[in-house]
Amino acid sequence: MARKVLVLGEVRDGQLRNVSYEAVGAAKTIAEGGEVVGVLLGASVSSLAEELIQYGADRVVVVEDEKLAQYTSDGYAQGLIAVIESEQPEGLVFGHTSLGKDLSPRVAGKLSSGLISDVTYIEVEGGNIVFTRPIYSGKAFEKKIVTDGLIFATVRPNNIAPLEKDESRTGDVSTLSVDIKDLRTIIKEVVRKATEGVDLSEAKVVIAGGRGVKSEEGFEPLKELAQVLGGAVGASRGACDAEYCDYSLQIGQTGKVVTPDLYIACGISGAIQHLAGMSNSKVIVAINKDPEANIFNVADYGIVGDLFEVVPMLTEEFKKLKVNA
Repeated sequence: MARKVLVLGEVRDGQLRNVSYEAVGAAKTIAEGGEVVGVLLGASVSSLAEELIQYGADRVVVVEDEKLAQYTSDGYAQGLIAVIESEQPEGLVFGHTSLGKDLSPRVAGKLSSGLISDVTYIEVEGGNIVFTRPIYSGKAFEKKIVTDGLIFATVRPNNIAPLEKDESRTGDVSTLSVDIKDLRTIIKEVVRKATEGVDLSEAKVVIAGGRGVKSEEGFEPLKELAQVLGGAVGASRGACDAEYCDYSLQIGQTGKVVTPDLYIACGISGAIQHLAGMSNSKVIVAINKDPEANIFNVADYGIVGDLFEVVPMLTEEFKKLKVNA
């Protein structure tokens, strides 16, 4: 059954986030040969429409307003619902990001629609679109189908492969004028902490440290390894509570959920709360002095040793491999 599916393109610092392309890939499966329509909300975002099309969107609808320059749930909801009313889609796809997790239930509530969140896999089975999502902190998975109404889902970053970029693809880009009004929140200034490197939630490689790093300086070898591998640095809650790093790096049940291709856990014991945030990584490497540490139960590869000896050795070996590549 061919469907029209809308995809919200998420913009950060003037660029589309990778999860937007993954959402387009998910929408292609849901559409089953139908039309995938990208949606861009913001100020001066129309220049990004072509990129959405190159990654598989058939066309793009742009809503531009200075009131949408910074994300607010009420402003974005107004803009998106206006597009939904204009397009009358059978499906909606967001990224399961901070923005997506905030906006999707609000829009679903406005539309009296169900919502399948944190989807990691989509397939067509027996004429139904089947969504797979983790439950119980990733210890089990459930499959869901939508039997009536709008198909509405958020997809977890780094799980659904985007389509190959095709610069020859073309599609229509249209603008929809929406009167954004009665905003309860007005953002006058955004103050960001200085961050370096790759976005943790979208990184293909994550080097994470726990209490075993012992200090703020203990993260330096991890940062060097992450830089060599083109990855991001994360942390357990224990390391954050000990003030070795900022809470923005926290991975786990009360932090970020990451699913990189490679996850290297350094000095992390493997508390269940931490495992909930990284156990679905494709390859897990654990480095810990305690051979009985729980992290080894989920690791694909384990190294029993001092991280301050092992991590620099790995860094040097990866440097050699890059030179010889």
